[in-house]
Amino acid sequence: MRDRGEKNGRGGASGRGGSGDRGGPGRGGGSGRGKAPPKASTKAPSQRMLRVAELIRHKLSEMLIRGEIHDDVIASHVITISEVRMSPDMKLATVYVMPLGGQDVKPVIEALNSHKKFIRSAIAHEINLKYAPDVRFRDDESFEEATRIDRLLDSPHVRQDTKKGSGE
Repeated sequence: MRDRGEKNGRGGASGRGGSGDRGGPGRGGGSGRGKAPPKASTKAPSQRMLRVAELIRHKLSEMLIRGEIHDDVIASHVITISEVRMSPDMKLATVYVMPLGGQDVKPVIEALNSHKKFIRSAIAHEINLKYAPDVRFRDDESFEEATRIDRLLDSPHVRQDTKKGSGE
């Protein structure tokens, strides 16, 4: 006599399959055919990453303007926060800073790094995230790159090429 679960010879209590997953599309198991290739690491940031990065940049700027970070090096410099980049998991914020005039970059970054815990807690209170992002400060090299490109465009070879293109 057959058990109730062995109806139609399938086995199992419900009569629906058992442990043999066929692995068709959308079923979770199988040989792995039809999967998308791994995504590239140079993926554009999401809207949420951009929004949170901008909120962090505003909070840091506000802290510097109000003098909430008590440090002699930071107080003696006007610091520009040009960009904040968030990691995809939102647990790391890379802050690009440049003191006015581009002088004393290393001491300013060291001073900001010494107050990293205070800055992180202030950001956590301001921005409602599951995890407070770890903050790391980097030298902003975009100003130097822009200056290099300007010098390149003003060079005699490039000016000669632009005059040829406009005269024809």
